[in-house]
Amino acid sequence: MDSLAYVVTSGWASGVNVYATVFVTGLVGRVGGVDGVPDVLQRTDVLVLAGALWGVEFVADKIPYVDNAWDAVHTVIRPTIGAIIGALLAGEAQDVNEAFAAVLGGSTALASHAAKAGLRLGVNASPEPVSNIVLSLLEDGAVVGVILFSIDHPYAAVAIAIALMAGAGILLVVLYRAIRRTVTRLLGGSATPT
Repeated sequence: MDSLAYVVTSGWASGVNVYATVFVTGLVGRVGGVDGVPDVLQRTDVLVLAGALWGVEFVADKIPYVDNAWDAVHTVIRPTIGAIIGALLAGEAQDVNEAFAAVLGGSTALASHAAKAGLRLGVNASPEPVSNIVLSLLEDGAVVGVILFSIDHPYAAVAIAIALMAGAGILLVVLYRAIRRTVTRLLGGSATPT
């Protein structure tokens, strides 16, 4: 596993679903025998805790407005754990490489978390629950898929993670503008071009 590529990939994944990231990464190292996975992520207690919290997040993430509260709480947790994973992947460097990996992992997690939380807030403006559930399932699948794909194709996985982050950002802007136009029309004004 290429550690710098995995720092970016796991950073992105941590911003979307941090517990799935920890669980799948640890399981891949422990059961799959993938080199480069830090020993601490492969420990039984870490896997059990991450798996249990992933289960809680799986349910919470499907319920409109509960997912927004969950995301608000995780605004600090996701980037922090993304940074920790980045530092762990840098190994025993004890130098600028470890610090760089931590910053890269944490900032990537923060960017993907911001895109996810913004999208979920916009999707919750819709009165039906189906879009929220579908988006959550797509996020879960993307996290697991990209992490597993990164084992054999680290640079392609980085490209996918960056594309997903950019796509989420673009979708967030489009969604924001649509909501703004709708609210303006409902309030009796005319939508101003943005």
